[in-house]
Amino acid sequence: MRGRVPIRPLEEIADAAVGVFLERGFRPAGISDVAAALGLSHGAVYTYVKSKQALLHLALVRSLRPDAVAGLAVPVPTPTAEEVVALVESWAGEQAALPLLARASTGPPGLSTTAELGAVVDELYAFVEQNRTALQLVEGCAEQLPDLAQWYFVQRRRAMVEQISTYLTDRISAGLLRPVPDVQVAARFIVETVAWFAMHRHGDPDSRMLTDDDCRRTVHHLLVAAFPTPTEESHDRDR
Repeated sequence: MRGRVPIRPLEEIADAAVGVFLERGFRPAGISDVAAALGLSHGAVYTYVKSKQALLHLALVRSLRPDAVAGLAVPVPTPTAEEVVALVESWAGEQAALPLLARASTGPPGLSTTAELGAVVDELYAFVEQNRTALQLVEGCAEQLPDLAQWYFVQRRRAMVEQISTYLTDRISAGLLRPVPDVQVAARFIVETVAWFAMHRHGDPDSRMLTDDDCRRTVHHLLVAAFPTPTEESHDRDR
């Protein structure tokens, strides 16, 4: 007669769920995928979570607030869509803002233009790189969850693009950055370039030879080189 399957730590269930949702997204992923990753039966997973939505909630808690997993009720109850968004929104509100971007988009330059732009790029890159697992999980699942998509893509990402657009517009108007055909596209170019190299390349099997440091330095170099005017570039070289 077989013995009972040992109880797994909830953190172990959460880690498997994070991996499955990162790889497959929310809708294609199933309880059976997580069960297979853990070597458990489909039914055994329900001793830890009430539903696939609860499994996503567990994965999000593990990514956003790792220490909070131990305090969750087991089986983890099914959250409402509002509760999922509130969890992510609360985490985002506790993250350090991007102070250099905030200052650059609301005031005069405090550094040379290239140094200022480089600092803005580095700050954004560091934030995405440090939080890439959480951001990838939220982004991947948001594509299939309307409430989360509204918060992530419309409220959060669009606001960041607008902030960078404001900064670029001000510096272009002052003659400190090179004019571009469309400022919104330029701002989105900065955001998406940073996002791909700091986050999305980790899911690309053909990019494993790219090191973190090489990507970080090259993104900085190319984005900074793309915008300054010839006069500003010459001025910076003379400093």
